[in-house]
Amino acid sequence: MLDADSSTGVTGRRAQDWEAELQNFLDHLAPGTRADEIDLSRRWTLVHAWTHRWSSEPSEPVWMEVDAGPGISGIEGPAPGHWWSAGAFEEATRRAANRLLGAGLVAGDRVIWSVSSSVAALVVHVAALRAGLVVVPVNTSSTERELAHVVRDVLPAAAIVDRKDRAAWIAGAIGAPGLVIGPELDLPDADGPPIDTVDPDDPALICFTSGTTGLPKGAVLRHRHLLAGVESLRLAWRWTEGDRLVHALPVFHAHGLCVGIYGTLTAGASALLLPGFDEQAVADAASDCGASLFFGVPTMYHRLVASGLAGSLGRLRLCVSGSSPLSVALFDACHAAFGGSVLERYGMTETLMNTSNPYDGERRAGSVGFPLPEVELRFSTDGEILVRGPNVFDGYWHRPHANEEAFEPAADGGDPWFHTGDLGVDDDGMLVIRGRSKELILSGGFNVYPAEVEDVIGRHPGVAEVAVTGTPSDEWGEVVTAWIVPDGKAPTPEDLAEFCGPLLARYKHPRRVRTVEVLPRNALGKVVRNRLG
Repeated sequence: MLDADSSTGVTGRRAQDWEAELQNFLDHLAPGTRADEIDLSRRWTLVHAWTHRWSSEPSEPVWMEVDAGPGISGIEGPAPGHWWSAGAFEEATRRAANRLLGAGLVAGDRVIWSVSSSVAALVVHVAALRAGLVVVPVNTSSTERELAHVVRDVLPAAAIVDRKDRAAWIAGAIGAPGLVIGPELDLPDADGPPIDTVDPDDPALICFTSGTTGLPKGAVLRHRHLLAGVESLRLAWRWTEGDRLVHALPVFHAHGLCVGIYGTLTAGASALLLPGFDEQAVADAASDCGASLFFGVPTMYHRLVASGLAGSLGRLRLCVSGSSPLSVALFDACHAAFGGSVLERYGMTETLMNTSNPYDGERRAGSVGFPLPEVELRFSTDGEILVRGPNVFDGYWHRPHANEEAFEPAADGGDPWFHTGDLGVDDDGMLVIRGRSKELILSGGFNVYPAEVEDVIGRHPGVAEVAVTGTPSDEWGEVVTAWIVPDGKAPTPEDLAEFCGPLLARYKHPRRVRTVEVLPRNALGKVVRNRLG
């Protein structure tokens, strides 16, 4: 089954038939790596991988906050501009895990985690995983309505939030005796049950994502999925303990959390934590702090190029783009600005990372590369991308019907194939995404689902009918556009922004509003969004 491939210096099989399946992940590996040596879950769980590194290298730097974040109650850490060591971070997360268990939480309890980027937020997050809790990341801009849906769905025992108004909403939704607290974790130290006892099959995260049917559903990611996902990137991107990441992504998003944070910890590397994206702050960090990596979304690269600051990225060994498509024009603009090629990859909440352009070799503009180690990919007859592998989740939280639709049994009796909803083609051995069968809008790296936005806008008294689409944007990738059949006087974009304010996170608000007499429909009366615009 395995043949030597002297052109890459690795041992393995190169798939030839993209229409059936793609498995040429061996081109991602460093020369001399053998396919039969790869076992993405050999270290059991992320928690065990991390604690092993911390105990063997306690003095190594892990995190540095550029700006002051919240302090952790009773746990002294370094001042902004100074490094947290692995040993200090281990101690802080161990004490925090014991506090959570001492407060009455038990392994398997769900914990909402809705926080901005800070070391305190990471201490609580890692502590929850070490305690066997299931973390539910929630966007910090989510409205009360959106948070209420998550609370009703997962029935959390606790929530970690960094805004008092949000804490009040969640406390009311959870009810007694739920615990709602800030990332400072103002709880007494305690001696509780043993920590670090999680198994690979234990759930670690429930990340909410939507479908075309509207309300978000929770993708359950187990410890083995997370470890497999980050190990594949460690191998493919040559991530080592010597690397330093400029981290400007939101930590509640899979890109910032499962790639940036987990990857840093698993590789034994370090990261500069920025509180958010700012062009000058990224440029300064890339230039002055010994950084080697930057992960961003196309909007970030667009702003760095437009500001004239992208040249600072030329000092780094690797710049990665994801969460929405990187246009060929922006790819070329980045290359002109800092002399390097941005590495684009392809992933999603349910599967983490699926494909990547190669670290060594051609990084092709407009392509997302080929499968990462141990990931398999094939196309359906209508061009939809199907994937399977140790990174792919098992199903949605309490959504049996959605799971039946999402997974397809494998003819070989192996793991089922997951329907991504994305359409793709083979472009001379590289995957090119052609569109989305589920009509997802990707704006600034965030997912926006038309049905959810339509449900809210449709309640406006001046709207008789509405359809929502994405309009291409150089800066945002796509912007949300509302096509409205008015009921009387048509609402303005400002009217809709005010109306949507308490109901939808800001990134879901329509930036453009178009008035039409009728919406295009097919023979069954369904709105045909691709005929708008």
